[in-house]
Amino acid sequence: MQALIDVILPVFFVIGFGYFAAWRGYLTEVHIDGIMKFATNFAVPVLLFRAISRLDLSADFNGALLGSFYTGAILAFAAGILGARFLFKRDWEDAVAIGFICLFSNSLLLGLAITERAYGPEALTGNYAIVAFHAPFCYGLGITLMEIVRARGQSPLKIVPTVLKAMFRNALILGISLGFIVNLGNVPLPTTLNVSVDMLARSALPVALFAMGGVLFRYRPEGDMRTILYCCAVSLFLHPSIVWLLGSAQGLDRDSFRSGVLTATMAPGVNAYLFASMYGRAQRVAASTVLIATAVSILTIWLWLFALP
Repeated sequence: MQALIDVILPVFFVIGFGYFAAWRGYLTEVHIDGIMKFATNFAVPVLLFRAISRLDLSADFNGALLGSFYTGAILAFAAGILGARFLFKRDWEDAVAIGFICLFSNSLLLGLAITERAYGPEALTGNYAIVAFHAPFCYGLGITLMEIVRARGQSPLKIVPTVLKAMFRNALILGISLGFIVNLGNVPLPTTLNVSVDMLARSALPVALFAMGGVLFRYRPEGDMRTILYCCAVSLFLHPSIVWLLGSAQGLDRDSFRSGVLTATMAPGVNAYLFASMYGRAQRVAASTVLIATAVSILTIWLWLFALP
C-alpha cells in the first residue's frame, strides 16, 4: 500500500498546486488555458515522440495480451459512449469524449510504476508492448469517431479526408507519427536535439497535471456526479474484468496476465482531459473523473493486486 501511495500522491500534489493557484487567483482562466495549450500542443507530443522513438519495437509482442487488452478497451469505450448517450442523455459529441475517458487508462505514469513495484522490472515486457500502441490506438479511435460524429450527414467520401486532416493536424498524432518514423527508419538524432527533446519531455506531465488542477477549479463536478461515477466504474472495474476473462480464456502466461489486468485497472490518465479539451466537450466530466478515479484506484488497485496470481 505504501508503494501505491508513493506513486499516486505526488500526482495529487501537482494537481493540487494548480487548483490552489486558480482558487487564490494567482492564475486566471487565460493563464490556465495557455499552460494547457502548451502541454497539449508542444510538451506532451514531444514526450510521445521521445517514448516511441526509443521503444524496442522488435521486442516479442504478445498478440493474445494485446488482443485481450485492446478488446477490453474498445468495449469500455463503447460502454462509455452508450451510457453517456442513453443513460445520461448527452449529445453524441459529449458521448464520444466520455467514451474516451473510459478508453484511456493511465498506462504510462501509473501502470509501469505500479507493475514494477509489485512484480519487479522483469515483469514489464507486457506493459511496454501495451504502451507502444496505447496512445496511437486510443487517439486514432477517438479522433476518428469524433470527426465522424461531427461530420454526420455528409457523404462518406467527405468524412474520410476530414478524419485524416483532423488526425494529422493534431500535435499528439504528429508526435506519435514522427516517433515511429525515427524508430523504424533508425534515424539518428544529434545529441543537441536529443537533449532539447529530453528537456521539453520532462516538463510534459507535471505541466499538464498542474494545468488540470486549474481546470478542476473551473469545472467542479456540479450536476455530473452520476456520469463521473459511471466512468470510474467502467475504467476501474469493467475494463480489467474483460481483460481478466479474455486473458484467462487464451491462457496468457502469468506475467502477461498481470500486465494486462493491472494496466487496464489504472484510472484514466491526463490524456482523457486533453482529448476533451481539444474538442471542448465534457471537460468537467473528464477532469473530475481523472481526479476521483485516481483517488479511488488506491483501493481498487490493491484489490486487483490481491486477486491476481
